[in-house]
Amino acid sequence: MQILMWVLELFLVLSLHPPILSAETAPPACFEADRVALLGFKARIFKDTTDILSSWIGKDCCGGGWEGVECDPQTGRVIRLILQRPADKDLSILMKGTLSPSLGNLHFLEVMVISGMKRIAGPIPESFSNLTRLTQLILEDNFLQGDIPASLGHLPLLQTLSLSGNHLTGQIPPTLGNLRNLQQLSIARNSLTGPFPNSFKNLINLQSLDLGDNALSGTLPEFLGQFRNLTYLVLSNNQLTGQIPISLCSLIKLAELSLGHNRLVGKIPSQIGNLESLTILSLDSNQFTGQIPESIAQLHNLWNLNLSRNVLLDSLPNTISQGLPSLLSIDLSYNNFNLGTVPQWIRNRELSSVYLAGCKLRGTLPNFTRSDSLSSIDLSDNYFTDGISNFFAKMTSLQQAKISNNQLKSDVSAIRLPDGLSSIDLHSNQLYGPLSSILNNKTSKFLEVIDVSNNQISGSIPELSSNLDLKVLNIASNKITGHIPSSISNLAKLERFDISRNQIEGTIPTNLGLLLKLQWLDLSINILTGKIPDSLLGIEALRHVSFRANRLCGEIPQGRPFNIFPPVTYAHNLCLCGRPLPPCKGKNPEKMMGQ
Repeated sequence: MQILMWVLELFLVLSLHPPILSAETAPPACFEADRVALLGFKARIFKDTTDILSSWIGKDCCGGGWEGVECDPQTGRVIRLILQRPADKDLSILMKGTLSPSLGNLHFLEVMVISGMKRIAGPIPESFSNLTRLTQLILEDNFLQGDIPASLGHLPLLQTLSLSGNHLTGQIPPTLGNLRNLQQLSIARNSLTGPFPNSFKNLINLQSLDLGDNALSGTLPEFLGQFRNLTYLVLSNNQLTGQIPISLCSLIKLAELSLGHNRLVGKIPSQIGNLESLTILSLDSNQFTGQIPESIAQLHNLWNLNLSRNVLLDSLPNTISQGLPSLLSIDLSYNNFNLGTVPQWIRNRELSSVYLAGCKLRGTLPNFTRSDSLSSIDLSDNYFTDGISNFFAKMTSLQQAKISNNQLKSDVSAIRLPDGLSSIDLHSNQLYGPLSSILNNKTSKFLEVIDVSNNQISGSIPELSSNLDLKVLNIASNKITGHIPSSISNLAKLERFDISRNQIEGTIPTNLGLLLKLQWLDLSINILTGKIPDSLLGIEALRHVSFRANRLCGEIPQGRPFNIFPPVTYAHNLCLCGRPLPPCKGKNPEKMMGQ
């Protein structure tokens, strides 16, 4: 997306300053061979809800209002083809079809952008190697399949190549190393395998390299340190092994280094402080050992530091307390740290995100000097015992909070949550008091996630307002009684509803079937009676269900997915029957099999 925005800005500048024609000179009409090539592409698209291709009518593809097509006003040859899905979250806006080899006949094409169409599938045509004037080739966020054609390495003028967000497989072709003018290369979010091609050492003009979210293997090559103009290096979510090469620390223009979710080992190089332009350093979810190097404090532009889920050891370098003046987000979670308390240099900074889960923190929750700047905090999997009631008092910007799996003991009615909070996770503590103090008609409309499972919360589920936008409500493993209110249907956006391991009784309300976005429903280990309502068959998004260990009776709804869930879903009830359990008495088994 970063590459695409850069190209579109360039396109806008060029379109605002076209070459000036004399008053007597009319621009030539569309070159016929180019029109035929474009119509060949249109013919391969059998569904277009963007309505872009509906403008491709008439004989003049240059001056006839063909959307996304731009011609050279001097020659009438097509030089730019930019088909981009509108920046709209409506998933029905797309093109469905394949890329036509006829586009390879646009011999004067300089820019090709076919982006975000979601359902353009099939291979990248080999004929694209004929587009020798091409400087920008962006085919990201489609459904392209197969190998990356080796012939793309025959485009000598190419400066930007983005094939991200497709379903491409195989190895990266070594021929891409021939693209010596390449500045932007992104083939992230595919299923590519194998190592870095050694030929990539020729790409000395690279400014941006994104190979993240694939299945690449092998080690990080030393030649990466030769890319002196590199500002953006993302190799996260692969299977890379070995150590970080020292040469990488010589890239003084590098602004983002993301190597997270690989299998990298060894120590973080002490030379890491040489990356003076670095703003984002993400080394999470690897196997780095040793201590955080002192030189990291020299990264004066760094605002996002993520070293979580490694095997790093105490103690934190003293230099950090005076360094990292631009820091806004820090994640040291799940290492071998034994911090005891949140370091003062973290508590006194104006940070937006603090993640210190699993850092062996103890005692009372910390007091942040600039708590009003915090938007997200994770202190889960520690040993905090106190301080929850006033902890959020001054966190006026807080949106997400996770303090689960501690030893916090408090009445939930004493906890004051910020108005703008969207997610609160306090599961697995020792909280008590009535559920209605958290969930009531004053609950913030911004709140989307509530997880207070595995506590000692009591009371009943209150009447639920239609003003709530909850997506997750998890109150499992508490001491909640009463029944499921029929107003549960007001939570129209609910995706996960878990009330398991409580003492809830009564029947399952039929209007639970109005929660059409529900994906996870767990009502197990309660005292529910009556029948499983057939209205639940209308919830097509449902992926997980459990009615286990209640007092339910009657026929299980006979339709997908209820009749294909495993029998354990319905085990230990009073008298449930029907697929996947044995047939109900008095029912004709052959008739049931036909349902």
